[in-house]
Amino acid sequence: MDEAAVRASRGPFAGRDGHLDAPYWTTPADVVERMLDLAGLTADDRLIDLGCGDGRIALAAAGRGARALGIDLDPGRIAEARLAAAAAGLESLTSFRKEDLFETPLADATVVSLYLLAHVNRLLERRLRRFLRPGSRVVSHAYPIGGWEPTRSVETPDRRRLYLWVVASVA
Repeated sequence: MDEAAVRASRGPFAGRDGHLDAPYWTTPADVVERMLDLAGLTADDRLIDLGCGDGRIALAAAGRGARALGIDLDPGRIAEARLAAAAAGLESLTSFRKEDLFETPLADATVVSLYLLAHVNRLLERRLRRFLRPGSRVVSHAYPIGGWEPTRSVETPDRRRLYLWVVASVA
């Protein structure tokens, strides 16, 4: 789906204050850790969490030594994430920006994390394939990326589904 079709699918107000693409639901700490394990995250990685909410995935990545960027459209969530980074002493490894996740530059990411809705993941697929380098990983909590076969999928003990994709080539 090209960029114009994505914009049309999202509607005229998406990506603006008060018009989020997905609701805010927290990811339990054990699921965050499983997501990072599934992605094979190391201190050499650069994680971008699209729709970061309170920043818990970016903070967990930074806790493993990775550099992490959290993106969210909700300024309250960004403020919450920044406070959590300061409280955890992880400000040097994390940054958080109020930004439309469909506008976020992805070229520096080696790992992208998602906890969005299935239709939002599907709309992101082309951007992920286009801008991520081969070998980059995408990990999603609960929702697949329609049309993109996961490299691996696992179920947590509490029956949550996690998906991993490894970018094979630039599309």
